Amino acid sequence: MSDQRHFDLIVIGAGPGGYVGAIRAAQLGMKVACVDRDKLGGVCLNWGCIPSKALLHGAEMYSEFVNHGESWGISAKEITLDWGTYIGRSRKITEQLNNGVGYLFKKNGIEHVQGHAHIVSGATNGAPCKVEILSPCGDYYNGAGSEVVETITADRVMVATGAKPRELPFAPCDQEVIVNSSKAMTLDEKPESVVVIGSGAIGMEFAYVYNAFGAEVTIVEMLDRILPLEDEEVSKHAQRAFKKQGMKIHTSSAVQSVERNENGATVTCTKDDKETSVQAQIVLVAIGVGPRTDGLFDASLGLELDRGYIKTDAKTASEPTYATNIPGVFAVGDIIGPPLLAHVASEEAVTCVERMAGHHTLGVDYASIPGCTYTNPQVASIGKTESQLKDEGVEYTKGVYSLKAHGKAIAVDAADGFVKLLASKKYGEILGAHIIGKDASELIAEVGLAIRLEATVEDIISTMHAHPTMAESIHEAAMGTEGRMIHN
Repeated sequence: MSDQRHFDLIVIGAGPGGYVGAIRAAQLGMKVACVDRDKLGGVCLNWGCIPSKALLHGAEMYSEFVNHGESWGISAKEITLDWGTYIGRSRKITEQLNNGVGYLFKKNGIEHVQGHAHIVSGATNGAPCKVEILSPCGDYYNGAGSEVVETITADRVMVATGAKPRELPFAPCDQEVIVNSSKAMTLDEKPESVVVIGSGAIGMEFAYVYNAFGAEVTIVEMLDRILPLEDEEVSKHAQRAFKKQGMKIHTSSAVQSVERNENGATVTCTKDDKETSVQAQIVLVAIGVGPRTDGLFDASLGLELDRGYIKTDAKTASEPTYATNIPGVFAVGDIIGPPLLAHVASEEAVTCVERMAGHHTLGVDYASIPGCTYTNPQVASIGKTESQLKDEGVEYTKGVYSLKAHGKAIAVDAADGFVKLLASKKYGEILGAHIIGKDASELIAEVGLAIRLEATVEDIISTMHAHPTMAESIHEAAMGTEGRMIHN
């Protein structure tokens, strides 16, 4: 035991849950080690949230110039795309942020341990948690390392290993023709045609990117609408907008097979017993993600799982500590189940380590978690949908403000979309907000703060909004809940 390094906390995973939790723990005076089998920042920083936004911004710039430049009096005889530079820029951004996390670790005295973590024991009978460090496997999604390099101990362990893309059982990703989201952002060449299976945020963001650069994009969704977690009106509007951009969308369609051929692959799906086949150069499988616990826990520990996710007290305790059934072992983020969002992982991690340290913390408000899709138009939501309120028998009012009449939106040629606010009929407190349109991912923050402060629509109405701004659309929608909308 004397030759083993000991810490107050070992964090496993260096994504938005792990590295944020590690930094907060260090700020609270803990001696912290953070173990990850690859680059700092996890999937979010390296293969998800951040590089995908760089790709989306580039696609939006290209699309605006090619499709709308002349209406602004801006034209060019020839516009070229250097695909390698476009992809390379997104990778340089991840490198910059990798270095940034590394700097924060050094600043806060956090020990970065690269390797695969294998939890051998929890904190029992006065002994600390024991974690074996195996040689790195160099794979974000699979592999459990090989030989044991070192064994370290800690009073507590926090698991934040996130999730990995799910695959179709009959068509596993070969990362050549059938790809997942990480490969989709590093394709060697711009694809001419793509089938996207799944129309959640990830699927629609990549569909937008490829479509913007001229690829023939077909979306196949098993449910009856795209972006199925969003408010129904938003989903319908989004489907119209993306079809107008040239995407082909098949909803209520179940994929039956994906057959590779010399030109890519043929995707066959059925709807109402009718079969449709689509040929594409690339098939992106974007059917969601699943928990990543491969090789993490020794089988003898008896870890409790719920549908593959690590079970904690997050759903049962009024003030959860995120404890698992293994003494001294905690878990946060995607690995404990939905909502699978980076910002949720970060907030859970901060709450977890603050409660370890005995600090008072308000914790995570699971009733007001924003979700965003960064296509054009953007989609953002928070709180209840209209159908949820109907199912729960809640009496509500709504204000729906179309951006077609919105001055700032018209000025910047972004009048496609609307803002919907849902409020209690009796008291006027804000129950939900659903936005599709320019800057939706930024606008949703105002409603998030309002919900957190238990504000009413009257509070938003009485708050002066600068003119001309997109934020005025929130003000108008709030007035709409009381029949006072000015510009619609």
